[in-house]
Amino acid sequence: MPKMKSNRGAAKTFRKTASGKIKRNKAFKSHILTSKSTKRKRGLRKSTLVSASEQKRITRLIQ
Repeated sequence: MPKMKSNRGAAKTFRKTASGKIKRNKAFKSHILTSKSTKRKRGLRKSTLVSASEQKRITRLIQ
């Protein structure tokens, strides 16, 4: 049986932390930024963790 391939799109999007959680960047930061407040754009810069309900599915994609 051949090795499983990781999903390359997901591998570029999500990163694993040292404790095994999955980190992601926030959406809605690419365009139409004039209508968004400075506070909102500043919050979108920070990365966040994937929710517990999605973690198992994404772990399978990036292995």
